[in-house]
Amino acid sequence: MDLLLLLLGFICMIIGVLGSFLPILPGLSSCWVGLLFLYLTKAVDNNYWVLGITFLITIIITILDYVIPSKGTKKFGGSSYGVWGTNIGLIVGILAPIPFGVIIGPFVGAFLGELIYDSKNHQRALKAATGSLLGFLASSFINFMFCIIFLGIFLTITWEYRNILF
Repeated sequence: MDLLLLLLGFICMIIGVLGSFLPILPGLSSCWVGLLFLYLTKAVDNNYWVLGITFLITIIITILDYVIPSKGTKKFGGSSYGVWGTNIGLIVGILAPIPFGVIIGPFVGAFLGELIYDSKNHQRALKAATGSLLGFLASSFINFMFCIIFLGIFLTITWEYRNILF
């Protein structure tokens, strides 16, 4: 049973790392589930501090995944129309069956939102859309970094308990 939980945990870790930059797959939350599977084995002592802190980090980063692209739009001079366009574009990009929809969606959404706000200022709309794109890329990078950290924790604990697990 321990080997099955360990294998499921490792699969969740791989899905999480891939999901940190492929939005179709769950990212950091999948990595956290992988850690949970590892701690559910009988071989590994439960450490509620590690699980609690990583769970809190997972919640915060997941919320930031939706906030950072909007803040990027605002930082690059976008209006509330651009922020709304970014959020709507993110949702449409996730649901749209096109490649890179999650990257294209917020960019196009911010651009269209800014054009609705001021149809004559294309330069401003492009600048706000670029901010949205940079915000998304920053969010993906943060997600990827924490997925790698969670994978490192997983591998360290597995190595520490290797004699009991295998």
